[in-house]
Formats: sequence, structure tokens, C-alpha cells
Amino acid sequence: MPPYPTHLESTLTGHKGTVNSVRYNKSGQYCLSAGRDRSVCLWNPTTGLLLHKYNGHGRDVHAVSASPDNGKIASGGADRQVLVWDVTSGEIMRRYTAHWEESSVLISGSFDATIRLWDLRSSNFQPIQILEDCKDSVMSLDVKETEIIAGCADGKLRTYDLRVGELKEDYIGPAITSAKLSKDKNCILVGTLDSKMRLMDKAKGTLLNEFKGHKHTEYKIDSILTNTDAHAITGSEDGNIYIYDVLEGNVVETLKAHTGITTSLDYHPEN
Repeated sequence: MPPYPTHLESTLTGHKGTVNSVRYNKSGQYCLSAGRDRSVCLWNPTTGLLLHKYNGHGRDVHAVSASPDNGKIASGGADRQVLVWDVTSGEIMRRYTAHWEESSVLISGSFDATIRLWDLRSSNFQPIQILEDCKDSVMSLDVKETEIIAGCADGKLRTYDLRVGELKEDYIGPAITSAKLSKDKNCILVGTLDSKMRLMDKAKGTLLNEFKGHKHTEYKIDSILTNTDAHAITGSEDGNIYIYDVLEGNVVETLKAHTGITTSLDYHPEN
């Protein structure tokens, strides 16, 4: 059996309109989705059961993520709000307006070109730190321990090491819509608006491989790596999901499922 997805296993139906973001929780037992209908949905991906729908945003919800302890959900929307939800009760615990590997710190990126860090334990609703290095919209954030990987519409890939206070910038060129750190933390997979993915060496900033065959020129589309880092996967504006061999750079599988644009992807943390 190939070490990557080869067929459609289930379809989760519950949103009214475009689905903007999908993410597994840390264990992969549940998954989350955020939509244009202003809602966040919690699913059992195995049975397809909608477990809970969270409503509180005033406009489209663009991003969603679960805390490592699975007790909280964070969502960001076009209403310029970051909401923190209690998973069980569905109540809004925090509402941040100004535009995690730890459960106590939430990190958000925005169209206002800033990255903001919020202390969930504090009674102060102002960010504890604002990173203002990006010159255009922050399109993608990946947080691992004390590192933040930021992909920006200004065409630069930025890596922040919060522990030592260092910033590393690599100029990619086209607008970046996705930037994901590899499981071994040595590489970054970058998706850009020139219909390419690039695998970058994190330490040296050099190009290791390039992947093309999908269509990506207008929309924010996720690019991800499998758990072994052996395959790179991306959505596409033709509705397909493309799976590339990381070493060879060729397409090994094309999954045909969506009739519209495939914008958001996440890989199960174990399978």
C-alpha cells in the first residue's frame, strides 16, 4: 500500500458555502473546519459526525486550530477577531480584537502584516508581543516549540526563534501562501502563487527541490508534508490534490474529489 492517500474516504457535510480551513487536533481523533458561513465545526472524521458547531464570528472564519491539550479552539476571522472557545461548552473564553505549542500562548497572523502573541492566562487583552517585520499580509504560520515559521505575501519566508530573539529571512519571490516545517525540523515546504512548491533548507536558506504540476496563481492554498517527510501534498485551483515524491520531484498521485478550488489541507498526525 502506498505511504500516502490514494482515495476519498469520507465527506464531511455541514457548512453553508466555502470551507476556508481544516485542521486535525493533536491526536488526530477529531478535526476542525472553518467556513464562510461564520462557523467553526468539530467533527469525528471517522464517522463523519458533526459533534459541535461554534458560532460567534461576525464574518468569514479564515483559520482554526486546537490547543495541544484539546480543551480549547482558536479561530481567526475577517471580522478582525481571534476567538478562543471552550471545546466542551462551546462558550467563547476570550475575544481578542486588534487586528501555540504551549496552551498559554496564542499566535496570530493578519492581513495588517503583523504577527501577534497573546497570553491566555493574563487578564490583559493586549498582545504581549507584536512582530512587524512583514511588509504585506501574513498568509501562513507554523509554530513548533519556540520557532515561528511565517509565509508572507511580500515573497519572504521568515523564521523567528523566540528563545534567542533571532529572525532569519529568505527571499522566495512570488507571494507565499503556505509555509510548513518538516517533521525533522530541517526543511520548510513553501507554497507560492507561481504554481510551485519549494522545499527549502531551513538553516542555509537554499533550494532543495521544486514541485510543479498543480495550479496555484490566485488563491491561498495549503501545502503539507506527510509524517515521514517523503511526500509533499498541495491543493490546487483545478480542484485536485497533488502528491509529489520529495526526492524525485514528480507527481505520484492525483486525487480528484472537489469540484471547486481545494484550498486547505491537513495530514493525520499518526496515519
